[in-house]
Amino acid sequence: MEKKLFNFVTLSFVTLLLMFTACRKQETPFQYNVDKFYDLEILRYDVPEFDALTLQQKQLVYCLSEAALWGRDILFDQNGRYNLRIRRACEALYLNYPYDTDNEEFAAFERYLKRVWFSNGIHHHYSEDKFLPEFSQKWFETACADAGVQYDAAILPVMFDPAVMPKRTTAQNGVDLVANSAGNYYGEGMTQKEAEAWYDAHKDNSPEPLWIGLNSQLVKNAEGKVEERVYKVGGLYGEALEKVVYWLREALRYAENDQQREVINKLIAFNETGDLQLFNEYCIAWVKDLDSRVDFVNGFTETYSDPLGITGTWESMVNFKDLVATKRAQLISDNAQWFEDNSPTAKKFKKEEVKGVSAKVITAAILAGDCYPATPIGINLPNANWIRKTYGSKSVTIDNLMHAYNEAAKGNGFNEEFMIDDEIREIYSKYGALCGDLHTDLHECVGHGSGKLMPGVTKDALKEHASTIEEARADLFGLYYLADPKLVELGLLPNEEAYKAGYYQQLMNGLMTQLVRIEPGKDIEEAHMRDRQLIAKWVYDHADGELEIIERDGKHYLQINDYEGVRRLFGELLAEIQRITSEGDYAAAKNMVETYAVKVGPALHKEILERYAELHLAPYKGFVNPVYKVTRDKQGAITDVKLDFTEGYIDQHLRYSRDYSPLPDVN
Repeated sequence: MEKKLFNFVTLSFVTLLLMFTACRKQETPFQYNVDKFYDLEILRYDVPEFDALTLQQKQLVYCLSEAALWGRDILFDQNGRYNLRIRRACEALYLNYPYDTDNEEFAAFERYLKRVWFSNGIHHHYSEDKFLPEFSQKWFETACADAGVQYDAAILPVMFDPAVMPKRTTAQNGVDLVANSAGNYYGEGMTQKEAEAWYDAHKDNSPEPLWIGLNSQLVKNAEGKVEERVYKVGGLYGEALEKVVYWLREALRYAENDQQREVINKLIAFNETGDLQLFNEYCIAWVKDLDSRVDFVNGFTETYSDPLGITGTWESMVNFKDLVATKRAQLISDNAQWFEDNSPTAKKFKKEEVKGVSAKVITAAILAGDCYPATPIGINLPNANWIRKTYGSKSVTIDNLMHAYNEAAKGNGFNEEFMIDDEIREIYSKYGALCGDLHTDLHECVGHGSGKLMPGVTKDALKEHASTIEEARADLFGLYYLADPKLVELGLLPNEEAYKAGYYQQLMNGLMTQLVRIEPGKDIEEAHMRDRQLIAKWVYDHADGELEIIERDGKHYLQINDYEGVRRLFGELLAEIQRITSEGDYAAAKNMVETYAVKVGPALHKEILERYAELHLAPYKGFVNPVYKVTRDKQGAITDVKLDFTEGYIDQHLRYSRDYSPLPDVN
């Protein structure tokens, strides 16, 4: 009797313990914060609704994710010709270090390696300045020798000498943008004059032009003649592109429809041949694929990192449509013609008919290349203006990444430190996230797709200032309409006061808080940061009491006195930026950027850095990806795909370098 009672009690206790553990497991919040070092914080993003996808859609996501990860080495090499050699030497030392790791030089070495992973090379992902190791060259050489790690001695000055390759991409006025950039978009010895002459000689001026230079590196041969090395299977980066193509072929088996199948086939053909006509056909097919829930970007896409803004960096993002949130973006897209017709720009610069602006909110499923670890929160593609005009574009907002940012930032003290009073903090608490989402939607869905070029004006007319001006144009479009009663009428904002949260945040960031990303004494060089300061400083300089920066107890704050007046100023600047774009007015673009976007006030900069340091926050965020774990049957067919969110930052990058690194050290 006593034994039975003991068993019953034991069973009850175990049952209760299991139930309690299960409840604890269910209630455990998602862990967004992963790691923090230097000015960087690593987050984890959730992939909600993945389990609700069909098995076929999960299989497709998995195959496209594999195709994404195989391009990682390409971006490292594009960012600098020594990056792969440096990364691999550091990884080998990390894995084979023969001594106790509990010392400051090894800790500094680990931070350096984590930084190299984050930036896909040895230059800061945002400022593009080279970051130097905090450990000595002697320590590195000795440690490698003791660990049996062999490396090319040419990497030593690249790593340790501040004068060697100091800038990945330079935007300094009056210097050779090609010769003075450490990026590997041009061969050694190439000059800006030689590259521009080659592009001019090969420019396609047809109505449906090829994007000459998008997928190639310009080099000088033994005779000193400039020639093109094309990114393709069998060409430059062919070893990686073979793997990408293999997994794209696997993805074909799970395509949702014929249109998506055409997209994948066109991309395969482009990667195999490097034929830019096939790239155009791929872009058109991709724009037309509106019915698939799963979608992706894969390949040589954005041109910000090329000092001349022509060659695309390798990036990939696999995603699927957020069906509920997409209704918001689609509502904006459905009214694209209204936004175009009612913009404050000159009539001659407006599109008579806005075509095919397809908008959706997506859930990111994998990030790779130039989308990893740092990533955009919105995308509008393709970039070719003639395709946008004739076939339209796709605009997406990445909801689960913005959600991760917001969740990770809760309670960090930023708003209390930099926002002027409780009133603005309260309105931002209520509407800040919504305004951020809507501004991104407007920027991507209608901003980039708005306006038109005048006859004879080409996409590269603004040269090195094109990226800054284009981002400012899209940002201004979003800001102008964020305050429009139309958004309340459409049910996108709850009232006509909510937009103030977005206005305050944007101007505070452009005038003040984004300066935390700039080192003392440096200019602003990254295009998006230039765009934000350009807008904020222009509005500030042209204001007549609408806004001001006031001082309280030795600290400076933004105060907006007339929100409607600020909107009027946004409209005036948008009209001028659209004119510059439409007319290809390089001189005006240069003057606008140099006057408002580049220089930093040292006193305010110093103050912002000191205040930010007190909060112990990292100004830059990036992500680790989930791990896709597949179950296969005896024939090798995928029968299930599950997500795992436990992999850490170091483990993920070491695994990627072990399992997805097909390129040689020198390409």
